[in-house]
Amino acid sequence: MVGFGITLPVLPYYAERLDTAGRVSRETMVIHISLLTSIYALMQFISAPLWGKWSDQFGRKPLLLLGLGGSAIAQMLFSMATSLDMLYIIRGIDGFLSSAALPAATAYVSDVTTEYDRSRGMAWFGTAVSLGVVAGPAVGGLTTRRDLHFDVNFGHLKIDSFSLPFLIAAALMLVMFFVAIFWLPESLPPRRVSASASQSTIRWQSLGNKLLILLGLTTIGQLGLAIFEGTFALYAQEKLNYGPLETGIVFMVCGLVMAIFQTVAVSYLSGKISVTKQIAFGFSLMGIGSVLLLIAQTLPYVLSTVGVLAFGVSLIAPNLSALISKRGGQHTGTVLGMQNAAKSLGQVSGPMVGGTLFAWQAGAPYLFTGVILLGIGLKLGLSVRNN
Repeated sequence: MVGFGITLPVLPYYAERLDTAGRVSRETMVIHISLLTSIYALMQFISAPLWGKWSDQFGRKPLLLLGLGGSAIAQMLFSMATSLDMLYIIRGIDGFLSSAALPAATAYVSDVTTEYDRSRGMAWFGTAVSLGVVAGPAVGGLTTRRDLHFDVNFGHLKIDSFSLPFLIAAALMLVMFFVAIFWLPESLPPRRVSASASQSTIRWQSLGNKLLILLGLTTIGQLGLAIFEGTFALYAQEKLNYGPLETGIVFMVCGLVMAIFQTVAVSYLSGKISVTKQIAFGFSLMGIGSVLLLIAQTLPYVLSTVGVLAFGVSLIAPNLSALISKRGGQHTGTVLGMQNAAKSLGQVSGPMVGGTLFAWQAGAPYLFTGVILLGIGLKLGLSVRNN
């Protein structure tokens, strides 16, 4: 997740650097940045169910290693890209390979937890994801230096001051790749791997419509977060006059709130408030935070509203993952791969919808997001109350 988060504050400036002739208009550059964010998620949407199924058949560890190693190589290539076309190709490859790790990691957590403590386990997993989102923008914002002027050319590849964040991400991934090789045990016993391989066909009727509803909520929640992630750097640059450092701080606080409260809130609320009520409250908070962002002017106010949005995400993500893994039974990896695909669908559509709305009017993405998320939160809350 560091590799994903590191691009959030850097990508608008990195794309502008590649447009050295200045021939791309503001609106076109907004679309390029949105599509570069979306293509990563699009490849995850396409490939995540397949990776999840294979993690049931062949084990979690091989898929984790493939995701880490492949994404490290893609980050190194991304740091040396010299054209927007290269960025698109490399970003797509990164999305395809990195998506091998996410469903396998989520299924690993499900393997080593019981039904009683699975929500807490998913919350800790969500904390790890959020810490990556914290570290990514922080590294991206702090190491993107416009005042450093150096260029090293390798034919069609180039390393300069904008390359540093991506090289750091690649190095971290390679370190964890070797840590996983030597110290991470396989969570699926050989008997379960072989059994999953021989029973790889899911009886979809047994999963029921509830799974589809949970996957739909996953997509909508991720859509709201992705609209924020995909447009805030542009909004901050145009409306708040923020540079990479200030933008990185905002994303860092967003990830930090998610990292802390996914474990704290879920652990505290477990057994006190139903999972569905927590999810409903989370959607409501995301909607409120999105709308309040429109009137935020000072940095403390911006951080506060983003914190409200992030707290909402921290209530939604682990509880949905726990409910979906419970529905999967022996096909945990497959259904969690489907959830990852549902998240990716939100990540694909979020930047495109947000970018289109932003090109029309800078504040439109947040009003659109706020109305939808708040409406879903209220609808879920009323349905729980009436049952």
